[in-house]
Amino acid sequence: MTREQKVSMLIQYLKHENQGYASIPDPIDEGEQRRLLRSLMNVRYPGHASAEYEKLQDELLQEEAKEKGIVTCNDIPVIEQEYPCSEIKNSDRISLWRGDITRLGVDAIVNAANSQLLGCFVPCHGCIDNAIHSAAGIQLRNECAEIMAEQGHEEPIGKGYNLPAKHVIHTVGPIVGLAVTEKQKEQLKDCYLNCLKVAEKSSLKSIAFCCISTGEFHFPNKLAAEIAVDTVDRFL
Repeated sequence: MTREQKVSMLIQYLKHENQGYASIPDPIDEGEQRRLLRSLMNVRYPGHASAEYEKLQDELLQEEAKEKGIVTCNDIPVIEQEYPCSEIKNSDRISLWRGDITRLGVDAIVNAANSQLLGCFVPCHGCIDNAIHSAAGIQLRNECAEIMAEQGHEEPIGKGYNLPAKHVIHTVGPIVGLAVTEKQKEQLKDCYLNCLKVAEKSSLKSIAFCCISTGEFHFPNKLAAEIAVDTVDRFL
């Protein structure tokens, strides 16, 4: 089965789930077909999907992951190799990498989530929450929904599903208004610290952070980077 056929079949399945989608025309362009599939995945509420759908979706997403190229820790130089400095004590254990976090083959990636913890419902939105859920598949949202249903229960790490990463750790960063407050600085620090504690508790050896709160939540990039590196360095 070709990729275009897989995309078409997955679109038909998701449209069949909701009668309101029947009027949506099927694009002729292959790129637009893939965009429609992602949109339908983004707006889909948590719920059971057939084994046939999941099998086809997983095949497609794993093919796309291999095409993008999987990046491991060994592929990324540590700080001491690229930015020799004395301020960072663990410069042999920390790496800085600019790229698509859904390509990283590590024990866990960190998702900057919203308070619902269900992923982004805006079709093809540019946030990292949307990117991670789109690359992982609908199973990640289903698992997040199960986690949120467990009131008063500590949130465990989730599976990576079709991501190269084995797990996804979700954290909700502070939303900045006109200026950053001291409380928000502490909240951002706690995001990194709590994720590291979860990784340690779960015996994970590698964890990749996105730039928490610096996108839709408007935390200043430079200050966020300083907090991130300092918090990780102190924890190690």
